[in-house]
Amino acid sequence: MTNGSTTKIIESLAAEIGDKVYMDITGWHLYLSDAKLHLTLAEKFYPILTKEVPSQDQVLEILQGVPVKLGAGRKQVPLIDLLPMQCQNDLIEVLAEFREKI
Repeated sequence: MTNGSTTKIIESLAAEIGDKVYMDITGWHLYLSDAKLHLTLAEKFYPILTKEVPSQDQVLEILQGVPVKLGAGRKQVPLIDLLPMQCQNDLIEVLAEFREKI
């Protein structure tokens, strides 16, 4: 697979993540595409997806390791703390469906 096609695959995965997964902040839904976090996640999940569907533990570990800056960077919170449980499940579903396509 060429680097260009890998980039397109990652961008496609990022688009799906960004459209379906959001952070809940005081009742506001901020989609990961709007927060510019979708590409970061796609880049982290892609290497796993080339081999298998990530386990729930792998997904949670990656989400734990993605910092979200709040208050112009005065505080950082792990992404997992901002995702409702349903969005975590949606992310796992997106990853499983995407794995079937590649």
